[in-house]
Amino acid sequence: MKSESNYKVKHHFLVTTTSLFFFITFIAIITIFSHHLIYYRTDIKYTNNTLPSFNQTVTVQPKKEIETCDLFKGQWIPGAPLYTNYSCTTIPIMKNCLLQGRKDTDFLYWRWKPDKCEIPRFSAPTFLKILRGKKMAFIGDSLARNHMESLLCLLATGETPTLIEKDEDDKFTTWEFPKHNFTLTALWSPFLVTATKIVVNGTETGGFHLHLDRPDPKWLEKLPSMDYAVFNGGHWYFRQNSLYEGGNIMGCVYCPDPNVTHFGPGLAIGRSFRTAFKAINECKKCKRIVTFVRTFSPQHFENGEWNTGGDCNRSRLIGPDEVDRARPDWEYRDIQVKEAEAARDAGRERGNVFDVIDVTEMMQTRVDGHPGVYWRNKWMKGFNDCLHWCMPGPADTWNELLLETIKRQNRISS
Repeated sequence: MKSESNYKVKHHFLVTTTSLFFFITFIAIITIFSHHLIYYRTDIKYTNNTLPSFNQTVTVQPKKEIETCDLFKGQWIPGAPLYTNYSCTTIPIMKNCLLQGRKDTDFLYWRWKPDKCEIPRFSAPTFLKILRGKKMAFIGDSLARNHMESLLCLLATGETPTLIEKDEDDKFTTWEFPKHNFTLTALWSPFLVTATKIVVNGTETGGFHLHLDRPDPKWLEKLPSMDYAVFNGGHWYFRQNSLYEGGNIMGCVYCPDPNVTHFGPGLAIGRSFRTAFKAINECKKCKRIVTFVRTFSPQHFENGEWNTGGDCNRSRLIGPDEVDRARPDWEYRDIQVKEAEAARDAGRERGNVFDVIDVTEMMQTRVDGHPGVYWRNKWMKGFNDCLHWCMPGPADTWNELLLETIKRQNRISS
């Protein structure tokens, strides 16, 4: 009896000790694992020609914060491209930098993060659902086309588009997403107003006669069919352009004529956007139009200008403290925003909406995102493209911001 009692005591002690051991071990494992989840490393190092690896976190923000935070104040954080230069079959050759031989790929692995909220990655199904049955036009210079081409690639992840119209110079292009009855158009109008080439002794000078009070009929005639219009412009105003109002010359930009009043590009930019927005608000045949201004996108030529050997060979973005704040880019951005705000007030009674996709500051740091020498332009060999953006690349962020702004307008929570 005594030995049996001792056995029971020892057995009970062994079971208790074993259970306690496993319980303590379990708590220790959970503690270590939880600590790893909460305090994971974020010090990511990048090297050229190496794809970075990183952990992504998703922060759930209160609905009110998502709807009101400033989307355009933030920073670039690690992220992955939403398509590849192989998966998107519509990337123009001149913007397909990897196909043209670019070896570094770090420029692909960044996404924009506003300071006070999260925005979701671009969703083609969401975009197409919201804009079902709508028509959207990108109106402006070749950067408007760059913007449209990026959106085309992003939307192609949800539905394959069909090309329904294209001119010989690829300046007027229309794509359709038939399942959603959504139409996407690029309309070439680098000045937004009526412009004719300046010709001297039978030779084109490269400058233009700009009629700042007459909108360009090429896009104006298509306006009544549009639901959304995305405007941009700026870089074509840096030529020797003559400026007119009421059919009379009022001045010029960078012209050699001492008898004409000289203005900077900013005046011409402001008057052109004002005329375009006035045409929208006065269009009697138009339905309600949602208009966006995508603000001035900087060029990043170094060691010269585009025609004097300038290049853009950087493979890493720069910090905000490295940005040249003396550049006139900020002036042109402010002018565009001012005109959009004035048009918003004027168009409110008609139900027109004017909004801004403010990309100027965020793109100042993306010196790494241009084609540079990797653009294969047979007409301009030896020149670098430090104006447009590689695809995929930084300009894809413009469409994430466009979608988020449209969602806010439609009171759709992220």
